[in-house]
Amino acid sequence: MKLKHIVITTLLCSLLLNAQEIYYENYYISPDSVSGLLKKQETKQNKSSKTNIFSYEKFKNNLKKKYMLELGGDYHLVYFGTNDSLGDQNSVGGVFRIFGEWQLLNPNTNNKSSIVFKVENRHKFSDVSPFDFATDIGYAGLLQSTYTDQGNRLTVLYWKQNYLDGRLTTYSGFLDSTEYLDIYLLISPWNAFGNLVFATGSATIAGMPDGGLGAMAAYWMNDTTYIVGSIVDANANPTQAWKGFDTFFNDFETLKTLEVGLTTAKEQLFFDNFHITLWQIDARQSVDSSEGYGVSFSLTHTINKEWFTFLRGGYAKDGGSILTKSLSSGLSHFGFMPKDIYGIGLNWGKPNEELYGKDPKEQYTSEIFYRYQANKHIQFTPSIQLILNPALNPQDNFLTVFGFRLEATF
Repeated sequence: MKLKHIVITTLLCSLLLNAQEIYYENYYISPDSVSGLLKKQETKQNKSSKTNIFSYEKFKNNLKKKYMLELGGDYHLVYFGTNDSLGDQNSVGGVFRIFGEWQLLNPNTNNKSSIVFKVENRHKFSDVSPFDFATDIGYAGLLQSTYTDQGNRLTVLYWKQNYLDGRLTTYSGFLDSTEYLDIYLLISPWNAFGNLVFATGSATIAGMPDGGLGAMAAYWMNDTTYIVGSIVDANANPTQAWKGFDTFFNDFETLKTLEVGLTTAKEQLFFDNFHITLWQIDARQSVDSSEGYGVSFSLTHTINKEWFTFLRGGYAKDGGSILTKSLSSGLSHFGFMPKDIYGIGLNWGKPNEELYGKDPKEQYTSEIFYRYQANKHIQFTPSIQLILNPALNPQDNFLTVFGFRLEATF
């Protein structure tokens, strides 16, 4: 283990664990975390007007009441199509997920201890997966970051611990960095923007492992200021998660993050927020990537409780990030119907020369989506992505990609 790793880890843990009373869990649940998914499904269920004593929902309620085990699941399907492709013109993929949280100690208290898990099967129905479809059209980036063809995988399995009357929370185990890193209201690629430039790090944070062995701590310095830090295995492989013990402790090539944020009130965390995220990643021999570091920022504001605006961006120095410079802006409206959302985002990005060669073209990306909640279980999201100057496409200067997503929860 290198001395710098020991120093960084020691300083990070000291900063987080010796700080004063902090974290209010009810106000720091990412829309994409297991806790956030369970809360969303519970809210939909509670709003249902019909209850069947033999229903699956009744079964889940009994598990929660008797054994403190919350279960949820969903299936996602995405389609992409374009006429301006260097390879395939269509791509279809799906993801099946089962997730849950089991409160083992001090259940239903502010100091509860839980095991949190999420397992998935990611598959494709076309020759190329939606994750890889960007390469076929000559786009330096990801039109969708989650629809791969990896098959079975362990996305998260960690011990979640609350301290100090629920004001300090830590995760230890196999983590998904997108559950806690650079979060904002439209962070989810499952039911908001699909393109990575509008998600975690604006495509400038390198690595962003899921199923990676590590630890995270989150903490409120006061009612409006919070801090989040983590260290995670940068060589994580969620399809062979058990190998994380070897890569983390022997290779010790890690992604380290530190985030500080401000909000107007705890309940407004994802609606009115400003935060800065610092990160550093070690050189990784497995992918022949150099050491890197960078910074991201996010500024969000809600107007009249219906319009949501954002300005986000990042800078990276080496490390294998997709973009080295990125700036995104956009807005969304909470729909024509109460449960619907539509949004539009614009991004400028500079692709990484380490990945895409010397002096790649600067790209401009726009995405428009409308999320329609058909009922408490079914959600449809048509979208359009417009790309100007695709860095890897010598034939076309402008691309149009049509998308359609389906979410079914259970």
